[in-house]
Amino acid sequence: MQILLVLLSALAPIAVALWYIFNKDSAKPEPTKWLAKAFWFGVLSALLSFVFSTPLGAIFGLELDAEVYPSIFDAFADAFLLAAIPEELAKLIMLWLLLRKNPHFDEKFDGIVYAVCIGMGFAGIENVIYLVGGIEDGSWIGMGISRALFSIPGHFLFAVLMGYYYSLYYWGVDRSLKAKAMILVAPILAHGLFDGILFCMKVDEGLAVICLFLFLYFFNKLRKRGKERIESLMNQ
Repeated sequence: MQILLVLLSALAPIAVALWYIFNKDSAKPEPTKWLAKAFWFGVLSALLSFVFSTPLGAIFGLELDAEVYPSIFDAFADAFLLAAIPEELAKLIMLWLLLRKNPHFDEKFDGIVYAVCIGMGFAGIENVIYLVGGIEDGSWIGMGISRALFSIPGHFLFAVLMGYYYSLYYWGVDRSLKAKAMILVAPILAHGLFDGILFCMKVDEGLAVICLFLFLYFFNKLRKRGKERIESLMNQ
């Protein structure tokens, strides 16, 4: 019974995020088959990310989400090299594979819809792993709440940025090299700063308080930026 409750807690915020973006795409919704395929690609991207992060961790001697970080540099190194870069690269590869022969990718907003589905597939399997791992010590409840409030929306917003720039470049709104680079750079920067600030809370107790307020400020800015990107493509 408990495992079912844990799974429900892990996947409920994913369902809410998906409902939100599907509702935004209600005028010309994507076929359910392709949306499900995108979600499955997101699950696969979580596995692919390990292909990138494992050698990076071995080369640089890093450990993702360590108990304590010796310095701010180490915290951000983990955030970018073991999380942001491999995870967003894996998601982009899956997004490209999905959209390159998708006949239903016929609107600019579709880039965000499919990117979010992939992002939620990734976040879904990640959330299940984290919460199931917290069953033994009972930490899954608090973890589930914090991840529902921040981690899931975080992955949602990273995906919005990726889908936004992917559509801009694909549809010729901006074909510059900068716009092309931003497809990957924007979500990596957002993801790296998101995790990095959180990881810095494990450097020093005094620093943790500052990082908490800094994180809340950054998260609010990211939320507003994501909302702007969604509304921008909805109106095109």
